[in-house]
Amino acid sequence: MALNTFTRRGLAMLAGVGIAALTIGQAAAADPVRIAAVVQSLDTEFNVLWANAANNHPLVKDGTVKLTVLDGRMDALTQSNQFDTAISEKYDAIVFVPVDIDAGNDPVQRAKDAGITVIGSNTLISNTDLYNAYIASNDVEAGKLLAKSVFDKMGGKGNVVIGEGMIGQSAQVQRLQGIEETLKDYPDIKVLEQKTANWSRAEALSLMENWLTAHAGQINGVIGENDEIAIGALEAIKAHGLDPKTIPVAGVDGVTDALLAVKRGEMMSTLQDADAQAQGAIDLALVAKQPDYKPKAAVWDVNGGKLAWEGGKQQHYSVPWIPVTLDNVDALLSMRKTQ
Repeated sequence: MALNTFTRRGLAMLAGVGIAALTIGQAAAADPVRIAAVVQSLDTEFNVLWANAANNHPLVKDGTVKLTVLDGRMDALTQSNQFDTAISEKYDAIVFVPVDIDAGNDPVQRAKDAGITVIGSNTLISNTDLYNAYIASNDVEAGKLLAKSVFDKMGGKGNVVIGEGMIGQSAQVQRLQGIEETLKDYPDIKVLEQKTANWSRAEALSLMENWLTAHAGQINGVIGENDEIAIGALEAIKAHGLDPKTIPVAGVDGVTDALLAVKRGEMMSTLQDADAQAQGAIDLALVAKQPDYKPKAAVWDVNGGKLAWEGGKQQHYSVPWIPVTLDNVDALLSMRKTQ
């Protein structure tokens, strides 16, 4: 009996090895789908979160997709050159997070002319019709959320300063549009200062220090078009010996330091879902190549269907914003630790 059991186990193991070898051989025989991700920059936390999410897509992890993440270094010309490289190397698809809303149109057109699928993600080009599909959050809505949260904390009156992102990026253009539309509903709010901080915490810190000196005791609220700008402003407020709880500050992205500041009651933030934008873009690139493809990322058809797959047939997918609150901040921080 012992011999028979051993024999059966050995045969089962050998059969398993044969099946495994066959599966590996089949996988090796099929060339991986090659996707280039041309991103703005890998110097900011949100873009790093985006890139990490893309690399954690199930088909990237198992080798079905070969993903190459290219750092655009916040330079439109660099991104244009990266497109040319992807075109010459005959990538199957490009996922694009553009630096400039207008300068990104031409490289996308060149890729399309070469028969390469282009999926937009996060920030956009002005001619979105050039994309096979795009997935992003509504930045006009973000601007409105930002402005309303600060204006309401100010009691609907007083002086506000605005730290903008890099001029010419879709997020800067559209978030400012949302802020300006909201200002129309608050006639007693005055904008004291408005200037770009280029999405940079350090630049925002310097700007805010100057504004606090030039308008001592007059600044009642701060809008940062992203969290890095809001955090820089918050650091300047603290450095001036002011209580941040008396000057409402808001940003967008849900980077780690912003989540911690929300937990301390020092600022407000809205999470931008990097997982949905990055992994969703990869699924959209794959369905463009294979119409019956089923999405593998765990970002679809969740939250009551707010990000519905719909067969991958839509051109525009809008990722919902997630306001960061004292009720959800610990859960968001726990998720960040596992990424």
